[in-house]
Amino acid sequence: MRISSEEWEKVVYFHYAHMEWAFAMGTERAHVALPAGLLKEIDALVGPRQRSAFIAEVATAEVKKRRLLEFLRSSEPVWKDEDHPELATVGTAAWVESLRNEPSTRLEGRDEHLDPL
Repeated sequence: MRISSEEWEKVVYFHYAHMEWAFAMGTERAHVALPAGLLKEIDALVGPRQRSAFIAEVATAEVKKRRLLEFLRSSEPVWKDEDHPELATVGTAAWVESLRNEPSTRLEGRDEHLDPL
């Protein structure tokens, strides 16, 4: 089977694009065994030349998800009083009330672009 010069250019392009991506990401090679059916599904979704990028993306998302779940399951408090000294003198309820009483600029100018009826 002969490969056309156009197809060869694509192969070379993807090879160098992958090398640039790997260099930029500070990657290392890892041998990973996947079930044949799963590999076929990945190839159908992203193509055989995008496997590493796809697996890296999915693994990164899964690591973030698991770290978040680990954090949410921990018993260590997120809010620490020493990180918020402004609340020590006023109290939380008074601070929230003062925020609610501040004028809101969030919606200013929202009606300027509407046509009058």
